[in-house]
Amino acid sequence: MGARLPNSLSAVTEYSRSSAILERLLALHPKKIDLALDRILRLLAALGNPQTKLPPVIHVAGTNGKGSACAFSRAMLEAQGLKVHTHISPHLVRFHERIRIAGELISEDELCATLEEVERVNDGQPITFFEITAAAMFLAFSRHPADALVLEVGLGGKYDATNVVARPAITIIQPVGLDHLEFLGNDIATIAGEKAGIIKPGIPLVVGPQDEIAREVILRRADSLSAPAFVFGQDFFARQEHGRMVYEDETGLLDLPMPRLVGRHQIDNAGVAIAGLRHAMMDGRRLDWGRDNAVEKGLRSVDWPGRLQHLSHGPLIADAPTDSEIWLDGGHNPHGAAAVSRAIADLDEKVDRPLYLICGMLRTKDAVGYLSAFKGLARHVVTVAIPGEAASLGAGALYDAARQAGLDAAPSEDLEDAILQVGAWARAHPKEAGPRILICGSLYLAGKVLQENG
Repeated sequence: MGARLPNSLSAVTEYSRSSAILERLLALHPKKIDLALDRILRLLAALGNPQTKLPPVIHVAGTNGKGSACAFSRAMLEAQGLKVHTHISPHLVRFHERIRIAGELISEDELCATLEEVERVNDGQPITFFEITAAAMFLAFSRHPADALVLEVGLGGKYDATNVVARPAITIIQPVGLDHLEFLGNDIATIAGEKAGIIKPGIPLVVGPQDEIAREVILRRADSLSAPAFVFGQDFFARQEHGRMVYEDETGLLDLPMPRLVGRHQIDNAGVAIAGLRHAMMDGRRLDWGRDNAVEKGLRSVDWPGRLQHLSHGPLIADAPTDSEIWLDGGHNPHGAAAVSRAIADLDEKVDRPLYLICGMLRTKDAVGYLSAFKGLARHVVTVAIPGEAASLGAGALYDAARQAGLDAAPSEDLEDAILQVGAWARAHPKEAGPRILICGSLYLAGKVLQENG
């Protein structure tokens, strides 16, 4: 089962060869997706089971925050001089972002050769896009030495194509919320059960911040598998104190700099990553991955585009009102919106800026629930359709959702027109500081923005 189909694959002409291969692989997608691992296990077996030839794996699931936990983990591991493979999903601008080999994005030549190899071995059999590209990912990783692999789940957990690693060093389950309801179920307990499918017998588990129902489901599964669990808010803590981040567990306190990523939720995500590094084990021994100096360096160097990212150059910035700020976030569900709205409200306010949203979302998302998180904070929402995405909500339909969420809104033709609309609103309030503009609602939209404004 896949997380999402890729962004417009032919957007960057210099990668036209890999784009053509990826388009071919889309055609193999089965007419009906059943929740099973049979297809990828068949293909991996034909490829020599590369998933058994990997460095120690940090396997990360969750509805929100799993990508940030991966980014922190990678940064902290690389800060101690380790070579790290990384898998993320989806990508923002080009597919290569999904496969990072020993710290470097996979090259166009290697990506093409690996995709063509798995395509040839698959021999036209039905398989999802995410499954066949995950097989290519495992194959590429197996051919390069590294000290660790940070592996992000695509969707769910139990039946996700990444869930073929039998003995990871650690599993991590980040906050569980309502998302991908068409695949995972429409209540927290059911979705948490799917996420808990990555837990392995005897393998340590780190549990990020959860509501009570999700935590109970996850811990019940861990207990049934004798997997030692380390729970946020119980076995370890992360918080802000006097402009610093404090991490605490049974071994004591770490006094750390604030994470480079913006928002109080990123303190939680960093804490989860630290706990994962501290408890990772292989062959019955604790891996020495939680070194204090590496943790500090990783917090300062971490990079995770499209997650409350402050944009500073590009055509949209040039067209924005004078003295404005533009932020970009790809969160797309109510839980993520709540975290982002808190982070925006917490920004250091030397200047009191009105907040404007430019929002685009997919039809499968809870647009009313997402936008409701900004009620009382955003002055106005400009809605857009996501360029080139057939599954996008129309600007008019998203406008209706914004109004239903209690927000003042107007539809727009495209991003450029949306920026001009915000400019008109700003000019109507000449005594105010330049606006704070948040482009939000979809990783697809974030990817479109970063193509020219990253």
